Amino acid sequence: MRRFLCNTIALFGLFAVVTQFILMVLASEGSMVQNLLRFFSFFTILTNALVTFCFWRESISNNPNSNFFFARPGWLTAITIYITMVGFVYQVTLRGVWEPQGLQMVVDELLHSIIPILVVIYWARYERKDKIRWSQLPWMLIYPLLYLIYILVRGEFSDFYPYYFIDVNRLGWAKVLQHALLLILTFLVLALGFIGFGKLMAKKPMYFKGEV
Repeated sequence: MRRFLCNTIALFGLFAVVTQFILMVLASEGSMVQNLLRFFSFFTILTNALVTFCFWRESISNNPNSNFFFARPGWLTAITIYITMVGFVYQVTLRGVWEPQGLQMVVDELLHSIIPILVVIYWARYERKDKIRWSQLPWMLIYPLLYLIYILVRGEFSDFYPYYFIDVNRLGWAKVLQHALLLILTFLVLALGFIGFGKLMAKKPMYFKGEV
């Protein structure tokens, strides 16, 4: 079951990320370099690509308990927090902004709904929750912080902001910084929730024990 879930997440992620790039290129008039830069400016794409790589690496491991990535305490929890944030922000702020059709709708649901749910299920069953520590919380926030800094600095030079709620040109710096602070606080709450719930689950192994 564990290997099947890893393979499913990796394949869904690969299909969704690659297809999304193809769809973007087909709809764009920019150069390939511009398309690549814009494509990897989206937190959704970066995070789903990260998830895809990590679960692919996990799926080819002969011993999942000694895997380079998920054997490191807190790594799977961090990945789960990031992809959960992708799904949460989309459902709360972005789902009503546009109505994708056809293949775009399928890709959209994979990136923002199906993959996040599958990763949370994997985390609940297979994370070594007894190894999660509160001290791991600060480094879990490094990735979203670096992303926000990168996208705001890049936006200053390119005038491209991947999400409307961090568009300085439209909203101004004061509003964008408020939104950025809210995003970081949301990450913090999610991290506290996953770590805290993980510790609770670790105390009840008879209910939450996963397969190897």
